[in-house]
Amino acid sequence: MIRLQEPPFDVGRELGSFGTGDIAVGAVASFVGYVRGAGAGAPPLIALTLEHYPGMTERQLASIEDEARTRWPVMDLLVIHRHGRLLPGEPIVLVAVSSAHRQAAFEACQFLMDWLKTKAPFWKLEETAAGAEWVAAKTSDDAAADRWKTAPR
Repeated sequence: MIRLQEPPFDVGRELGSFGTGDIAVGAVASFVGYVRGAGAGAPPLIALTLEHYPGMTERQLASIEDEARTRWPVMDLLVIHRHGRLLPGEPIVLVAVSSAHRQAAFEACQFLMDWLKTKAPFWKLEETAAGAEWVAAKTSDDAAADRWKTAPR
């Protein structure tokens, strides 16, 4: 399930209800991303604004979900990604994957985060005391996503 939303979400509540009730689930892997207050050598962040194109973003997120389900024996998955103006310390993304075995859950979770960072159409605007600046794509994120170019089997 993919949820694109503006309001904050409760990480504990979301993870507490994920993967429960199915006795075939042997593992749940998750990742939570938070808005950082400051980067190394950067001025403190006041806010981070995520923009996206409605419709296009949901289609791309669904495609990423389908790819994960094709590559691994995923029993269920949850991606919550926020947009709008977010403050330091707030959760921005939650990825959770359930599977019968931990390796598939770990790999699918990593894949989802790597592809969300590089293939999901979000644009980030960082607001600091020095002004606002759009965040450029990172080559390290592209390198992380490149390892998934071929399906594991």
